[in-house]
Amino acid sequence: MKKHLLAFAVAAVAAGSAFAQAGDTLAKIKSSGSITLGVRESSGLGYTLGNGKYVGFHTEMSERIADDLQKQLGLAKLEVKYQPLTSQNRVPLVQNGTVDLECGSTTNNQSRQKDAAFAFTTYVEEVRIAVKANSGITGIKDLNGKTLVTTTGTTSVQTLRKNKRADGLTFKEIMGKDHADSFLMLESGRADAFIMDGSILAANISKSKSPADYKIVGEVLSVEPIACMMRKDDPAFKKAVDDSIVRQIKDGSLAKLYDKWFMQPIPPNNVKVGLPLSAATKDAWEHPNDKPMEAYEVK
Repeated sequence: MKKHLLAFAVAAVAAGSAFAQAGDTLAKIKSSGSITLGVRESSGLGYTLGNGKYVGFHTEMSERIADDLQKQLGLAKLEVKYQPLTSQNRVPLVQNGTVDLECGSTTNNQSRQKDAAFAFTTYVEEVRIAVKANSGITGIKDLNGKTLVTTTGTTSVQTLRKNKRADGLTFKEIMGKDHADSFLMLESGRADAFIMDGSILAANISKSKSPADYKIVGEVLSVEPIACMMRKDDPAFKKAVDDSIVRQIKDGSLAKLYDKWFMQPIPPNNVKVGLPLSAATKDAWEHPNDKPMEAYEVK
């Protein structure tokens, strides 16, 4: 009987420890010696080169966050694992513990704040319209009767529908399974316009066979703060991530990363994206915050 009680007690302690670590990401990382980063395969802020190699502005920034966490936890080594995510599964995989830190291209909004926590904003996005250069489309008014593509799990076309300039327009909406698939629909002529984050549009254009065949046109549809996402109710981990972001801002390394991934030629085609640092992103860096999209206003 005593052996059974002892076994039960040991199991209870182990279960309690596992439960505690579920809400204590730093303890989880320290005990496992690893951190799992949520990455994207075809985003403007992070993408894959194939063979398990993930690169980009947010990808490299999250790797530097991991370096700072390693120092904070006093670990001689920290294994960084990469979990590719989609627009559809990113929130569930953060919630269930598959991913410790998601640094893709996720908008911080009030709806998502119910399910996850967000780090300080590191990129302020503008939703735009990408078209073929010879399409004759120059803005929202030209989308009437057209076929628009956006990516499953994103809100870009809903954003367009809410825009007062879209009143009275009718258009067909189709969905790509990911950003690369959405761009392929524009490229192949199945869609007349791709509505998405400007950085994603610019990155996919720069990686296309003929970048000069495409352009980003028209009005800014919405302004959205992009930030790393993590599990809710873990203030110690959020503070550690935010502290690393502030450190990268203050020592200038984040600005250098931005220049590397947006203003210099990047793999695989050695073409630059060409998106200068915006005033809105500069302001977010100068005043670190985790305000949701609803706190921003389209001018």
